[in-house]
Parts: sequence; structure tokens; C-alpha cells
Amino acid sequence: MRGKKATILCSGGAGQLYRYTTNPEVATADGIAMAYRAGAEIRDMEFIQFHPTSLCYPGAPRFLISEAVRGEGAVLRNIHGERFMERYHELLELAPRDIVARAIVAEMELTRSSVVYLDISHEAPEMIKHRFPTIYETCLTYGLDLTTDWIPVAPAAHYMMGGVRTGPYGETNIHRLFACGEVSSTGVHGANRLASNSLSEAIVFGARIVEQISRLTPLAITGQGIACRDRRPAATLQPIVERRLKLQKVMVRQVGLRRTGEGLLKGIEELKRQLPLFESTLTSREQLEFANMLTSALLLAESALTREESRGGHYREDFPDRDDARWRKHMIRHREKGILEETSDDV
Repeated sequence: MRGKKATILCSGGAGQLYRYTTNPEVATADGIAMAYRAGAEIRDMEFIQFHPTSLCYPGAPRFLISEAVRGEGAVLRNIHGERFMERYHELLELAPRDIVARAIVAEMELTRSSVVYLDISHEAPEMIKHRFPTIYETCLTYGLDLTTDWIPVAPAAHYMMGGVRTGPYGETNIHRLFACGEVSSTGVHGANRLASNSLSEAIVFGARIVEQISRLTPLAITGQGIACRDRRPAATLQPIVERRLKLQKVMVRQVGLRRTGEGLLKGIEELKRQLPLFESTLTSREQLEFANMLTSALLLAESALTREESRGGHYREDFPDRDDARWRKHMIRHREKGILEETSDDV
């Protein structure tokens, strides 16, 4: 591989764009923002999957309570103890993730609560411990017994279906730039990822990228650098922690599970107020991460505004139906070319 230099993006997803997420702290959409600034095509950013049942308990992380728990008989109850999914879908707790997540949010609003409850206490304790040892032990760490207690849960940002557009070997439109994992948009997920399909983006495409790089011709290295213009020091910036929290709140309220044109426009306007950040010298990791979050948040919000339909992980209350005649296609965003479209073939 000597002399066959290439860059591989494998920086993960964008969960930290939202205040509540199952993603780790490092999932700040850095790869997407860097690729976009470099001229890569970014595809399907509007499709974000929210997991309906993340643990929502003081002092605990947003730990994912797998839908397999519902598959084994767990039911969802509101704060009054009422099972409510029958009002939202015929498949009850086994409805698709996006439907269950929106139903939970609707129920939380109706009951003015910040959680609903996942109840599997009617099943045999030994089965629960054997079937869900990690979930059982994690909940127990915070004083919650899956075999006897109702577990407080709420939706959280979980997975990004879109990302840096790649071909079948992880190649982007930029020569020698590759992407795999959640940062990429390979096409294997469509508008709503199936459980565990993320493994294919990481493992299959990761292996293909290695094969593709091995076929590259050796790269002649030059000593050219990048010229940077003078900027004002970052010391004058509003504290990044405040900016980050504000961005996350905007994304939850305006670009979250349920979207409207009016709300998206408001969210985009609020996000753009932060753009003077790019006139500053950014030096710390936190500043650079926030800059990448801001770039990616705007890409996501603007894509969601453009797609006037509901499909998969993208739900517009003002356009609640799927519109195949107009929108059965990918949307691509490019730094210089703007919004491009790509037809979606039958697979």
C-alpha cells in the first residue's frame, strides 16, 4: 500500500446534533462537515432515525432499551399506567420505530410528562435475565429492576441514514476520498434503516475500500499547503457549551421527530445566526466540533425543508403522506452546485 495514499472517513454519525441521543459524545458529524467543505456530495441528510425507547432516568445515560424487549412482550404505558399504542397503530408496540417514537411523543404531550414506561414485569424473571442480561444489569445499576419495575423511556436520536455519498466500493466523488460506516450514504438503508444493517456499512464497505485502495496508482506528494486568511481570535466567542446546547435544542424542537415547513424555516434562521463563528480562528477541539455540528445541522434542516413529503425517518406534519410521484429520489447537496437530485432505482 506504500505510496497509494488515500483518506478514509469513518467518523461515525451525528447524534450529538440532538440534545437526547443514544450516540457517544464523539458523534458530532465531523466527517460529513469536513467532506462537504472539501467538495464531497452529501446525500439524504433529512433521514434521521429516532429510537423510541431509550432509558430516561436521572443520572443515567440515554441507554438503548432494545425493541427486542417489546418483541418479547413488553408493553408501553403512559404515566397513568394506560397502554396506549392501540390508538396509534394496529401492530401496537411492534410498529416501525418512527411510528412508535412519534406515538410516544404524542402521549407525553397529552399527559404532560417527560417519559412513558416500558413494562415487561408480567413475564418470567428468569426469561428476562437470560434474554436481556446487559439491559437488566444496566438498569439495575440505576436502581431499576426490569423484572418488577416499569422502565422510564423516551425517544432519542439514534442513527443517520444519510451522509457522504459513496459508490459500491466506498468511493466518493473526490479522488482518493473514501467513507464507510455511519458517516457514509451507501444506499443500503433507504429512508429508514433496518436493525443491524449498520454492520454492512462498516464491515462490508470497509473491506471493499481496502481492496479499492490497493488498486490505486502511487500518489506523487507535493509540498503545497493551504493558505489561511487572518481571522479574529476565538477568545471573543460566546462559550461553546452554550452554543452547542442552543443548537441541540433547536434541532429537537424544529428538526426532530415531527417537522413542519414553518418550524424548519425558524430553525434554519436560528442556526444561521451562529454562522459568524466561521470568521473566527478556531483552535480547540470543542470549537471545531461545534463548527462541524453547525454545518451538518444546516445541511440536515435545509434538506428536511426541501423534501415536502413524509418517508421513513423524515416526517412532515404539513405533508404527512409519502409522495412517490415527486419524491421517490435522493437529494444530494454540494457546496458549490447546491441541491442535486438522484433517481432511486428499484432494488
